[in-house]
Amino acid sequence: MDAVEAQGGSLAIDLGSSNTVVAHQPATGGPPRLLHIPDYSHGNGPIVPTLLYCANDCATSRLKSPQHPCLVGRQVIEAGLLEAMHQPPAELYCQFKRSIGARPRSRQVERAERGGALFLEHLWQALQWQTPPERLVLTAPVDAFAGYRRWLLDHGGRLPVPELALVDEPTAAALGSGLPPGSHVLVVDLGAGTSDLALVQIQGGEGQARPISQLLRFNGNDLVRSSQHLRVARVVGKAGAAVGGRDLDQWIASHMAPQTRGSLPEAWIQAAEQLKCQLSAKDQATVDVIQPEGGVTPWQLKRSTLEGLLERQGFLRLLDNLLKQVAIAARREGLDMLRLTAVLPVGGTSCLPLVRRWIDQRLPSVPCCARQPLTAVAYGALALTPNVQVRDVLSRGVALRYWDRRQQAYCWHPLYWAGQPWPTESPLQIRLAPAHAHQSALELVLAEVSADLRREVVFVDGQPQLLEEQAPAATMDPWPTSFPPLPLPDQAQPGEDALLLMFSITDDRHLHLQVKSLLGGQSVAELKGPLDLGPLR
Repeated sequence: MDAVEAQGGSLAIDLGSSNTVVAHQPATGGPPRLLHIPDYSHGNGPIVPTLLYCANDCATSRLKSPQHPCLVGRQVIEAGLLEAMHQPPAELYCQFKRSIGARPRSRQVERAERGGALFLEHLWQALQWQTPPERLVLTAPVDAFAGYRRWLLDHGGRLPVPELALVDEPTAAALGSGLPPGSHVLVVDLGAGTSDLALVQIQGGEGQARPISQLLRFNGNDLVRSSQHLRVARVVGKAGAAVGGRDLDQWIASHMAPQTRGSLPEAWIQAAEQLKCQLSAKDQATVDVIQPEGGVTPWQLKRSTLEGLLERQGFLRLLDNLLKQVAIAARREGLDMLRLTAVLPVGGTSCLPLVRRWIDQRLPSVPCCARQPLTAVAYGALALTPNVQVRDVLSRGVALRYWDRRQQAYCWHPLYWAGQPWPTESPLQIRLAPAHAHQSALELVLAEVSADLRREVVFVDGQPQLLEEQAPAATMDPWPTSFPPLPLPDQAQPGEDALLLMFSITDDRHLHLQVKSLLGGQSVAELKGPLDLGPLR
C-alpha cells in the first residue's frame, strides 16, 4: 500500500533498531495495512531501514532544505554512507533505539533521542496526508517504557496529530497475533539490539478490562497531569539481554573476514545481515561486499556453518538462560510453560530455522504462532488502540452486590475494572438466582470500586516490577442512586438461575442494563427495554 493512499484513522509506527514498520487503520474500518513509503522503504516492501543522515544536524524547519540534505532509510544505503569508512559519518544516526530514554542521561542518549525524533518527523512528512490520521501510536520496549514516554512528551509536540499513544511491545505483539483475551503467550522478541522473552497474559474477557495503549495526548491536549491511569502489559515474567541481531551480524562479518582486527566497516555488517536474512529461507547465501580499498568480494555462507557459529558464540545458551528466568516467574503464578496458549516469535532473527527448532525442542507442546514475525507489533499496536469510537477509559471500576448463600453475607462481584475502554463491544452477562423461596424480586445495588484488586506491573526508575503482594483490599462506595427491584419470574426457585443481566457501557459513558428471564417463556414485563443506570467515572 502506498503511503499517499492512507486517509485518516490511526497510524502505528513500530520503531526498531534496524528496521521500522508503519501500519495504518482506516477511520472507516476494515483490516489494517502496512504502508510502503516509496523513497524510504526497501524495494516495494513496507520495511524502512532505521537510518537517518542529517548534514549539520538539521532541524525541523530545514528538513527539506537543499543546503542541508537529509537522507532516510533506503536513501542512506543507496548513497553509500555505510560503505565510506570503518566508522559511519558523524551526521549518520543509526542504532539509536536502544539509547532512547536511557539513564543516566548522556550526550549519546540526547543525540539518540534527537535522531529518533527527526526520524519520526521525516516518516510523517513522507506520508503526504490529504486527511491526516487522528491518532499516532508508537511502540516501546517494556523495560524502557517510562523513558520512551518521557521522550515522546518532550518531542511528540512536533507531530501535528490530535491523539498520541504509547504501547509496550510484548503486549502489542501478543495482541497482534490474533489470540483471544485470557491467553498466555510467550513472546520471543529477537530484535536487532536485544533478545527479550516475555510471558504475557492478554487481558480482557468477560468483566475484565482489555489492554489499551497509554494516551499521551488526547484531543490536542497533553495528558501529562491527567488522572487517567491507563494499564500497560500484565507481564507475568520477562528476561532479556543486550544481544541482538546486530551482534549476530558482527559475528558473521568477523567469521567472513577473520584476518580483520578492530572495528568492522558498516557495509560488512550490512552484508552479514543480508546473508543472515537469506539463510532464513535458503541453505546457502551469497552477497557481494564492497571493500574499503575498493573492489567487490563475494561472501558465501551455508546455513549449517551459520548455525555452528551461533552455537559456538553461546546464542542458544543465552536463550536457554532467558527461558529459565521466565519459567521461574511462571511457576510463581502457577503456570506450566508447556501449557501456554502459544509462543510468538517476533523480529527478524526469530525467522532463523535454528531459533524455530529451539522453540520446538524447548516447548514441544505449545503451538508456534509465527505468521507475522516482522509486523505483529505494528498490527497489535493498532488493535490495542481501538478505533475512533473509543474516547476514554474508566478511571474507577464498578461492582454489583449479591447474596452469597455459603457465607450468608452480601459480597461484591466486579463488573468492570478501572481501565475498561468504552463504549463496550459486547454486553457483560451475569446470571442471578433467588436466595429463598417465594422471592418476588432482586435488589440492584451498585458500588464504585476505589482500588484495584489485581496484581500490576509498575515502573520504578524506568524498570518494570511485578508486584508480588496483593494490592490493599478494595473499598466499595455504593452509588447514591437507588434502582427499582428486578422482578423475578413466578416459578423461580432458590439456587436456580432466573434472570440474565446484560450490562454495557454506551458511547456517552453511561451504564446500561438489559434484563431477560431464563425460565422458559416467562418474561419480565416490567423491564423490556434497557435501563440507563447512570454515568461512570
